[in-house]
Amino acid sequence: MPEFVTEAVLKRDVFSETHKGHFAGRADEKVIRRIVSAAPWWSRPLAWILARREIAALRVIKGMAGVPQLFEVDADGLYRSWTDGAPIQLARPSDPEWYRGAHRLLRELRRRSITHNDLAKPQNWLSTPEGTPSLIDFQLASRHRFRTAVFRLMAYEDFRHLLKQKRAFAPHLLTPTGARILARRSLPSRIWMASGKKVYNFVTRRLFDWSDGEGTFDRVEREGPDLIRALKAEPGVRDACVTAYPLPAKGVGVYAFVEVAPGTATAFVERLAGAAARPVLIQPVDRLPRAADGTPRMDVLDLIATNRLPEIDRLLAGDADLAALANTIAAGRLNMSDRRLKGTEHVA
Repeated sequence: MPEFVTEAVLKRDVFSETHKGHFAGRADEKVIRRIVSAAPWWSRPLAWILARREIAALRVIKGMAGVPQLFEVDADGLYRSWTDGAPIQLARPSDPEWYRGAHRLLRELRRRSITHNDLAKPQNWLSTPEGTPSLIDFQLASRHRFRTAVFRLMAYEDFRHLLKQKRAFAPHLLTPTGARILARRSLPSRIWMASGKKVYNFVTRRLFDWSDGEGTFDRVEREGPDLIRALKAEPGVRDACVTAYPLPAKGVGVYAFVEVAPGTATAFVERLAGAAARPVLIQPVDRLPRAADGTPRMDVLDLIATNRLPEIDRLLAGDADLAALANTIAAGRLNMSDRRLKGTEHVA
């Protein structure tokens, strides 16, 4: 297998580390490298269970359009194709054909006896540059050898979650039949919400300190000004900006970008971050991204703080210098979670 060249680390959590890159000599073909062996020892058994589910599902759907393609599996994890696109909560597709295409994807998965099982998460629905739907993240997917009642119920839940996305991002397209389906949960779904999900939340949020949910808070407004004043009082600090970032389990932390003069000692970072009552991340940078009038580009810093790297490339596609600066800052970012931060996402 050719050598893998990492271009960016997209995500790091207790289940794996996800890199975007390419194989040596094939820079035009983007590849995702999921390194399961990078998981902590205590979560590695579960991480491999999830990885094996993904591998099994990707092998069954090989050649199918609109889903990642599995390239290789090794002792450390897997390699799969990169899918270019914006998550549905950013793209907010309103074309009926997009949702018809998404329904066709689910029908094809069902034909191959695969259920995704994680389609309530908007990040797993992408809208490609061509305006077509695509699915990613098959870690919770199931491969069904027989078309049992369980399989039919899980496929039904995949479809119902598509209707939930339609209700959220294109409510004018939701039919009365779709509304009735959403209003009537299946019995397994009701049981899951009443019992299984509580166990899942306890394990992921309390034991693993991880979540894929949402949440926001007014910490930036309340604590940001004092933090900026404290940072600007430090020798060598030329400017500082604060924004929010999602904590792995629940809630919001404050993320500060600090522009420091060359050679400036940054011992103050640990001191100020440690003095905060709740989590604060402080990242020193040589230069903040700025607009033509000199004001910091908070839209760029928001994307870096919330670990939304693909959106930086799209936002700065026409400004190579600013894109290079943003990517340099992003390479040193301190938040590697893909948890959403509600209220910071805008229509693409």
